[in-house]
Amino acid sequence: QVQLVESGGGLVQAGGSLRLSCVASGSPFSTYALGWFRQAPGKEREYVADISWNGVRTTVVDSVKGRFTISRGNAENTAYLQMNSLKPEDTATYYCAGRPRGTAEWAYWGQGTQVTVAS
Repeated sequence: QVQLVESGGGLVQAGGSLRLSCVASGSPFSTYALGWFRQAPGKEREYVADISWNGVRTTVVDSVKGRFTISRGNAENTAYLQMNSLKPEDTATYYCAGRPRGTAEWAYWGQGTQVTVAS
């Protein structure tokens, strides 16, 4: 079983930056893709970005394109979400998720880390 633990959230002023980390344990890190999702109060959870098991392919949602970058370090069992030019609408709980290779389901989830962007 895979365990995912996020960190790096906090309070930041609009225009600022944060880097979220997701440390994984359990199954070999390179056996699954990693993604970041977020959920704001009163809203549905939404997809933010994902990265393939080998880090070759990345995708981000249009609303954060050019501002957020996803990466992973397989040697460190860690995924990152670098968030720049933060906006108040980025305020949410951010979750790391894992999707086993060859499947379409995000099967593993972390507990989330809160990001608050003040205007």
